[in-house]
Amino acid sequence: MIEVAVFGAGRIGTIHAGNLVKVPGVRLTCVADPNAGAAQALASRHSAQVATVPQIFDDDKIKAVLICSSTDTHADLILAAAAAGKQIFCEKPVDLDVARARECAAAIEKAGITCMIGFQRRFDPTFSALKARLAAGEIGTPEMLIVTSRDPGAPPIPYIKSSGGIFKDMLIHDFDIFRWILEDEAETVHASASCLTDPAIADAGDVDSAAVTIRTKKGRLCQINTSRRAAYGYDQRFEVLGSGGLLQAGNHAPTEVVASTAKAVSHDLPEHFFLERYRAAYAGEMAHFFAVLSGTEKLRTTIADGLKALELADAATASWREGRSVRME
Repeated sequence: MIEVAVFGAGRIGTIHAGNLVKVPGVRLTCVADPNAGAAQALASRHSAQVATVPQIFDDDKIKAVLICSSTDTHADLILAAAAAGKQIFCEKPVDLDVARARECAAAIEKAGITCMIGFQRRFDPTFSALKARLAAGEIGTPEMLIVTSRDPGAPPIPYIKSSGGIFKDMLIHDFDIFRWILEDEAETVHASASCLTDPAIADAGDVDSAAVTIRTKKGRLCQINTSRRAAYGYDQRFEVLGSGGLLQAGNHAPTEVVASTAKAVSHDLPEHFFLERYRAAYAGEMAHFFAVLSGTEKLRTTIADGLKALELADAATASWREGRSVRME
């Protein structure tokens, strides 16, 4: 039995806790959160206990921790977990500062432990199927990746102020998709951005609409377009153009019913938010984490992936602010 502690009893911590208790041979033992009420509610739901951060790291029975707390706590918890020899699952990003993220990566390597970063899109059934067909050579050599990533609405302004900006908070997932799908690294990054949906976002020092172009070391191209407002729902899709054809991964809808009448042909809007869209992906990534710990699977999203995505987010931020292309090291 693998005993696990969860840091963070908010929305994402609740999702991960609900998924981990469904994995055979895994038990949620402790929950820690500064909000005592939230911690108690989540712990009670799964017959766990509320504990403090030091209590969790001092408990030798706890072999793994899930870091689902606010971004500003991630690095400190990763370093403490590494020092305590705990296996780690951590939500993105590792940190908002690249140097700090590199410090975490070095600590993980020194401790010789597992650290999985929560890029759940790699575990989406549709995206995974496209990746498998691409790897099988169905469309030949991939040449161009086009990613559309749009939220139905922006998060609260206080969250935006502390998020690190749209490139680190939102597009970091798309930067990971870029590296995963093309299996290539960026040579140059150019980002343009505007505030088009809410002036309060500009007042908070951020933007809500962006377009990023990446040229890879192999000369391939990736274009990412994103917005914090899509009136029709959560818009998550991409396509890969290859030497022998095209692969496309589209949105998910609540049902696949198509209505055809004399007036129109219609179907459901896309799933409205990420909790619905990536329900299966969240379950899949949690099952994968514990399969890695049991030795039956090889880790698919490492802290190195988290660091690379953060470096791309940093480059895109610099490109937007300075109005230039950024060359990656």
